[in-house]
Formats: sequence, structure tokens, C-alpha cells
Amino acid sequence: MKLEQFERYPLTFGPTPIEHLPRLTDALGGKVQIYAKREDCNSGLAFGGNKLRKLEYIVPDAIASGADTLVSIGGVQSNHTRMVAATAAKIGMKCVVVQEKWVPHFDAVYDRVGNILLTRLMGADSRLVEDGFDIGIRKSWEDAMQSVRDAGGTPYGIPAGASVHKYGGLGYVHFAEEVRAQEAELGFKFDYVIVCVVTGSTQAGMIVGFAAQDRADRVIGIDASGTLEQTRDQVRRIVDNTSELVELGRPVSEEEIVINPDYAYPAYGVPSEETNDAIRLAAKTEAMITDPVYEGKSMQGMIDLVGKGRFPEGSRILYAHLGGAPALNGYSYYYKDG
Repeated sequence: MKLEQFERYPLTFGPTPIEHLPRLTDALGGKVQIYAKREDCNSGLAFGGNKLRKLEYIVPDAIASGADTLVSIGGVQSNHTRMVAATAAKIGMKCVVVQEKWVPHFDAVYDRVGNILLTRLMGADSRLVEDGFDIGIRKSWEDAMQSVRDAGGTPYGIPAGASVHKYGGLGYVHFAEEVRAQEAELGFKFDYVIVCVVTGSTQAGMIVGFAAQDRADRVIGIDASGTLEQTRDQVRRIVDNTSELVELGRPVSEEEIVINPDYAYPAYGVPSEETNDAIRLAAKTEAMITDPVYEGKSMQGMIDLVGKGRFPEGSRILYAHLGGAPALNGYSYYYKDG
């Protein structure tokens, strides 16, 4: 596998720490050991998160293209658009982000706090659009790029989640390599990796990276999109594209793409009571803050799967904490009493 041939622009602190979570482990019965890889603590840029690991492989191409404006898209409380805005500020480019109404959520300050507040604070031109949720390529994004051209600028387009970008999967191939090096230091291997999946390139990159270690089927994606078929198709495409890029040398089978759809309800961006209970448990046992859109749902999935005995006793589980806590501010009604 040839990952090192791709240029990487440093936006993160380096390898993210792996932390044992003993109180959460005990709260879940103590039969499996829970660890977290803290992607949420990966940078000093606007609270970091998984999108930044992806953007490290995209920025060199953006700079080489001669662009002066990064253009991306997400929901109103998008972590991804926050990270694109942060990256643009760091490398000295302008930024336009389209923020679509992906979530049927009506907190009074939803479009003025959290991720969107930070995005605007960093100087991005944040444009609210009425369109609903879709993980694919969007007309509003293409329109935004045209508006940059019309104003005499040179846009560089980054799709939602950086996912269907040609280099979108590379950051999480690197994650798998990083885990392998950390396992050598720890003296054991993780039996399972739990990760949230929506636009697909985080899990897809992991699948390719761990496929090189013949354990891709141990990466369990917890769907939070509620559009399982579309998400799975997108993960499949990104896996195939990324495998070719890094010269994996073999096809990835359908059995190696594991996505659990059971926790995405009631809708993308809307937490269930079980999601909220999972957020509270992680916070009260480990002071680890998860959000109602992504990490709360993957935390809920992990808690439920452990409770159902999905993992053999003695298993070591690595929970990939992808970030996203600023979104909590847009959901204050749920948590005003803790």
C-alpha cells in the first residue's frame, strides 16, 4: 500500500491519543474494555475533528490548483464547514460555505450558535439555503462555486464531508496506519473499531487502511444518515477509489463493509431519547462530550451492542471520537437540565 506518495499539509498536532475509558467500561458491565481514539482533540484549529484529517490530504491539491477560495457545503450545524472555514483561515484563502436545512430541528438559536457561529467568526461567507438533507453533489454547492467565478475569484470545491473528493478517503487510511503503530506500543490489538458514518469517507478510509491489515470487517460503521442505501453505495465508491489510489492490491469485499442502520432514528440530526442517554452516560462517566448528530449516535450504538453481547468477553473496542461537540449548543433544549 502506497500512502506516502500523497502530499499532506499539516493541520493537526500529529497522532491522536488513545485513551482507556475505565468508568464507561464499568458502566457497561466490564466484560469488554472500551478505549477512545480522540480525533476530537487533533488540532488547535477551531476545535478540530475528523474532517481536518481528511483536509490535510486535500489542501496540497487546493494550493496547486491556484484557487483563492475554498467552497464547501453542509447542514446548518455542519462540523465539516467549520473545518473548511478553519483551514481557509489557516492557509490564507477565502471561504464560501453553503449551509442547507438538513435537519428538522427548530431550536430558536440553531442557526446562530455552535459550528455556524465559529464558521462566521473565522471569516467564511456562510450562506443559508432551504434545501433538505442529501449526501450527494448539490446544485447549491455548484451555484456557490459559480458565484465565486462571477466575482473574479478561483474556487476550489470540497464536497460535503470532503467525502466524494478524489482524496477524501486518504486521511482515514492514515488513521489505520496510525492505530497499527499505536497498537505496537500498547502491546495489543483492538478487536473492533466503532465509527459513525454519514457521507462515508471516514469509514471508507478506515476500511481500506484496515483491509491492508486484513481486518476491515472489524470496523463497525454506525449509520447516522437514515439513508442507508445511499450511504452504503457512497462508502463502496470511496473504498474502491481509495483502494486504487493507494494501490491496495486487492478488491475489498462486501463483507468487509459493515454498516449498522439501527441507531439513525428518528432522522439525520435529530437525537432519540436513547441517543441523549448515551450522550449523558459518556459525559457523566468520562467527561467525554459527544454530540446529538454524530458521536451521540455512534456512542448509543456501541452501548447497545455491548449490552446485547455483540462483542465476545474480553474484547477491546476502539471508539473513534470524531469531534462535533460545538453542535450541542444548537440543541440546548434537550440538555438544559443535564
